[in-house]
Amino acid sequence: MNIDFNKNNDGLVPAIIQDAKTNKVLMLGYMNAEAFEKTTATNKVTFFSRAKSRLWTKGEESGHFLNVVSIKNDCDNDTLLIHVNPVGPTCHTGSDTCWNDVNEQSFGFLSELENVITSRRENADSQKSYVASLFEKGINKIAQKVGEEAVEIVIEAKDNNDDLFLNEGADLLFHYLILLQAKGYTLKDIVSVLEGRHK
Repeated sequence: MNIDFNKNNDGLVPAIIQDAKTNKVLMLGYMNAEAFEKTTATNKVTFFSRAKSRLWTKGEESGHFLNVVSIKNDCDNDTLLIHVNPVGPTCHTGSDTCWNDVNEQSFGFLSELENVITSRRENADSQKSYVASLFEKGINKIAQKVGEEAVEIVIEAKDNNDDLFLNEGADLLFHYLILLQAKGYTLKDIVSVLEGRHK
């Protein structure tokens, strides 16, 4: 890897630290050539501390190490992107990230939809909310709806109407998310099972 440590007068390059699983940016630090060498030798992120004027392995005092998964150099060879598996919170304040974000895996809009389902289950009037009414009717009704939607998507898969097929797919996924919550699970639990099978 060709890193241009001489681009800046101080011999440092920025190193963006990103969680390999959640893709959350955890922190930004700086590395000189020696810090980079130690990082690659130990597989634990080591920075050059500008405040302490020395090498500093993240976690050397707290035990909250950043275990290296991969290192990428940018197009100008002067900025690193380091994917890690963090051990504990990253920020010295105790926060998961230096921007005070919670470091949780997100599935984009599907995570937003899960939150809406949770909110409707806990707060909505079953007379006004379809989701709340399903939860009120219980697990058997929710499971039945998933079964109905599964049959409908199979039927649409045999036809050539893409719009109907995609809409039935959305209905199936929506009701499956409701069923997961009714059973006390979330998408994260399903992803964990899939990841376990992938290994």
